[in-house]
Amino acid sequence: MPPTIRPRTTHDLITCVTLLRHVHEASGYPVNWPADPQLWLTPPNALSCWVITVNNEVAGHLAVTQTDSAALVERLFVDPQQTGQGLGRKLLDHARRTAAEHHLDLTLEVADNCTAAIALYRRAGWRETARTPIDWGGDQASAVISFSAPSS
Repeated sequence: MPPTIRPRTTHDLITCVTLLRHVHEASGYPVNWPADPQLWLTPPNALSCWVITVNNEVAGHLAVTQTDSAALVERLFVDPQQTGQGLGRKLLDHARRTAAEHHLDLTLEVADNCTAAIALYRRAGWRETARTPIDWGGDQASAVISFSAPSS
């Protein structure tokens, strides 16, 4: 059965938090563990939140938020045991389609410690637009890198 992207349900949240914990331990995302991970998974201004499933099991998560005429990829992660299968790329492509449907430019931000994610974005044609120093990354991250989606 091929991977499937579908809207995230309330039932998915427990699994998503568990996966997020595995991602945090494996790759340091998010840099700072949220006080309420379930609430963190649904950022303000979310257009929607989705999960990607493999064999009907949640294997990743994506949220897209909107501010004025732009959309932002947020809360994107894939189960560390499922990486390398193109799931992150499928989620990115889904975010691009969603932004296009709403006639929004699409961007994302990533802490500089997320090297695998940065490599994915570059391979997918995303263009780095800025680097902003941060003081909340401790020893793990020193900047946030902004990317814009490739043109369709």
